[in-house]
Amino acid sequence: MSDPLTYAYAVVRNVEGLREATAPLRGVADSPVSLLTDTGDDQLGLVVNHVPGQDFQEDALKQHLEDLEWLEAVARAHHGVIEALGERTTVLPLRLATVYLDDNRAREVLEAGRTMFAERLARLSEHVEWGVKIYVESSAALAAPTVPAADLTPGRAYLRNRRQQQSVRDTVYQAAQKAAERVEAAGRKHASDRVRHRVQQGLLADAAGAVGENVVNDAYLVPLKRCDDFLADVAHAADGLDGVRVEATGPWAPYSFAMPLGESGGAAAAEGAPP
Repeated sequence: MSDPLTYAYAVVRNVEGLREATAPLRGVADSPVSLLTDTGDDQLGLVVNHVPGQDFQEDALKQHLEDLEWLEAVARAHHGVIEALGERTTVLPLRLATVYLDDNRAREVLEAGRTMFAERLARLSEHVEWGVKIYVESSAALAAPTVPAADLTPGRAYLRNRRQQQSVRDTVYQAAQKAAERVEAAGRKHASDRVRHRVQQGLLADAAGAVGENVVNDAYLVPLKRCDDFLADVAHAADGLDGVRVEATGPWAPYSFAMPLGESGGAAAAEGAPP
């Protein structure tokens, strides 16, 4: 059995009582969570726990990442710790399965990035992430009236119906573009930043229970005091637009706006996705 590795969840602002609040948490591999601090600046902390080396060394991790059940369990534990931290302090989330050879190596990375982490935490303070997805309803995009015509040959009738279907699709996608413009306007008005993610397709869309085609998948960094106004504008983004649905999810820790830590000391760092 290989030595345990240090699994890192987030860089945090070390506020009063955080160490005591962290102590009861259990994370990946049901291991207790702890707080490592920067020896030169105890205002910064790195939240970690220990995980089995045989599961998180690079080769083993590559195999595990193809096991959806294993991956889901790790992701739930990872995000559970980060969400608990976010209730106490400003959090700079790290990528799923960011691991280090040991606590000393993790602390070295924290100390080396001290200035950057402090600046990043200052920027994220009093902010949360909201996800906004826009869907084209499948029934609206695909359905168009099929009108039989006795005076048309079957070939011409088919071509006419295809043109009608395409016209409906074009109209719905134009409506989706209008909704996207309204959401972007809300972001410019209320949010501090935006990140565009790839739209969800295939297994990702199925896992999210999506109904319809996802055409926009964005994340917004919103000050706490502007969340209500941002959500109110987003809620009306699809008003008067048939076949379009807009969904807001959150609030989340600012996963999309955090810079991930890498590891060059031999441990694995595997990229994961936000919620």
